[in-house]
Amino acid sequence: MKMDIELLNWVLVIAGQILVAIGLFCDFVAAILMIRFPNFYVRLHALTIGSVGGAIIPAIGAALIAAGSPFLGNFRWFLAGGALVAALFIFILGGSGAHAIARAAYRSRTVKFKPCYINQLAEDKGEDEC
Repeated sequence: MKMDIELLNWVLVIAGQILVAIGLFCDFVAAILMIRFPNFYVRLHALTIGSVGGAIIPAIGAALIAAGSPFLGNFRWFLAGGALVAALFIFILGGSGAHAIARAAYRSRTVKFKPCYINQLAEDKGEDEC
C-alpha cells in the first residue's frame, strides 16, 4: 500500500512538471507571436495564448506537484487548492479581459486596422471607413 502511494506521488509530480514545461513552451510561443503578428488585434491572440497556456496550465501543474509532494504535509492541499482556484479565475477572467481591451481600443479609435478587409461594426453604424 505504501508503495502504491509513493508511485502515485511520483506520477503526480512528473505530470505536474510536464504541464509546467508545456506552459513554458506556450509563453515562449506567445512572446514570439507578439513580435511577429502584424497589428494590435491579432496580437491579442498571442496575449490569450500566454494567459491561458502560459498561466493556467502551469498553475494546474503546480497543483499536481504540490499534491504529489508528501514532505509538505497537510499544507500541500492548501497549495494545490490555491493553485487550482487561481487557474479557475484566470480561465474565467482572461478572455473577458482581452475582449475588454479590444473593445476599448476599437471604441477610442487609437488603434487602426492594418490590413483591414471588412469592418462589420463600422458598417452597422453606417460609417464608410474600414
